[in-house]
Amino acid sequence: MVFKKSESPRSATSTASGSRQLSLSTKPETERPSAASSLRGAQDDDEPNWPREFKAYTTLLGCFFLMFNSWGLVNAYGTYASYYKEELLPDAGLLLLNLIGSTQSFFVLINSWWVGRLLDAGHTRKVLGVGWVMVSLGMFTLSLAGRKKDHEQGEYGLIWLTQGMITGLGMACFFVASSQIASTWFVKRKSFAIGIVASGASIAGLVYPFMIKYLIKETNFKTANLCVASVVCATALFSWVSAVPNPRHPLNKSNLPKRAIRRWVDPDAFRNVTYNWFVASIAFMFLGFYAVFFNLEEWAAHKKLGTKNPSPEQGPDTSRNNTFHTFIYLAVMNASSTIGRLSSGYLSDKFGALQVHAVVMTIGSILLYAFWTNVNTIAAALAFVIFFGAVSGAIIGLPPASVAHIIKLSPDAELSSLGHWTGMMYTVSAIPALVGPIIAGHFITRFNNNYITVQMWSATCLFISALCLYVAIWYSKHRKNPISRSLSVASLKNMFRTDSDEEKELETRSTAPSAADSQTFARRQSKDSDST
Repeated sequence: MVFKKSESPRSATSTASGSRQLSLSTKPETERPSAASSLRGAQDDDEPNWPREFKAYTTLLGCFFLMFNSWGLVNAYGTYASYYKEELLPDAGLLLLNLIGSTQSFFVLINSWWVGRLLDAGHTRKVLGVGWVMVSLGMFTLSLAGRKKDHEQGEYGLIWLTQGMITGLGMACFFVASSQIASTWFVKRKSFAIGIVASGASIAGLVYPFMIKYLIKETNFKTANLCVASVVCATALFSWVSAVPNPRHPLNKSNLPKRAIRRWVDPDAFRNVTYNWFVASIAFMFLGFYAVFFNLEEWAAHKKLGTKNPSPEQGPDTSRNNTFHTFIYLAVMNASSTIGRLSSGYLSDKFGALQVHAVVMTIGSILLYAFWTNVNTIAAALAFVIFFGAVSGAIIGLPPASVAHIIKLSPDAELSSLGHWTGMMYTVSAIPALVGPIIAGHFITRFNNNYITVQMWSATCLFISALCLYVAIWYSKHRKNPISRSLSVASLKNMFRTDSDEEKELETRSTAPSAADSQTFARRQSKDSDST
């Protein structure tokens, strides 16, 4: 007589849980949350909306000045270039003058790779200290590049060395650190904090041109630049003292294994399809973006929409019945970019940094195509610099927030990789940032000061950048995990698996005997036949 064992509730529960575990294990790897994403979610939930520590806000101010003395000086270079063309280096063409500003951008970007890696390894104080020394040294020694005697030109080689190379190397230590350090304190308001930090570049683009123009008019180039260098040195010193990462954040952990510190290139970043398209977008953006800032004053003077502010030796400019100074355009553009930097950070926390970035990039290209090419009056020129300035602030200020957004969408990416991924992105963009303004300067010289070439060049670069951003958004939406380790047939099948497919597979696995079970059954049958 055979007794059939009944199934208890506990066994039924265990069976159900086992089936659930089996279901989870059979899901594609792209749909399973990783340990990094689980840890990230737990950490984000524990953080308040706004940090309660006073140190967080002093750090934010210090990071503000880091951006103030990095891209802020790049944004102000248009005023320097206008003075060089008018007074100090009248025989130098726009190609050579743009080379100084593009050299600054190149060194800031090309060194972002190793700076971001050192920041991830916990060497924040050393990086900021080196930056403070280099930026201060470059700006103070720039004062030696002026005239030695009246009616004598300045030294182009010394200007390129000090303002282009030495200052650019120092600004590289500030640039990546500014957004990365601030993000360790403002976890839930990361994009907005990065927007505040990024506004330092636009404020500096407003302050430094006015300082340079006013002090050169009242004194001379050497004294004016010494005053600017003193402001740079003092604010950079404040940043070195106050900008400290959050001790609870992984960025502050300097006891990383040596193999992690030696890993200068993160292969996971370049397996991420969304990240690759985003890097391509930023490269195209830098190819045409700063051509607008470097040539804005010369364009306004060529269109007779203002007059340059002459030096005391030259006397007043009576060639045009126009008292509007061309450097005001650059100052207004930098000031209005503050609106874009702050508002884009707030909107990114609401709608996503990639989405906001794509929209403002599209608007920027349209403004260059349709608006800048049709400006013929001072009022229209002011309207253009206000609108494009606001959009440009979002364009140039959002890349760190967009990288943070991509890392958040990538379960396999670590939180402490923000500086590394951001640095690699900017390093890839270094060559476009170097050659873009040079190409623009060549267009102007080659086509007899026809600025329509620069306008079309910058607009097209921003349009291609916007297209790359839309492709990046598509990949981030249509793939759970953008990291593409392989594109085999099996991985493609997993991408398009449905719940019904998984249920059929579970039923097949539960009903079909395994190979081991088949062998055991055969052995038992042979034993029974032998005994019979």
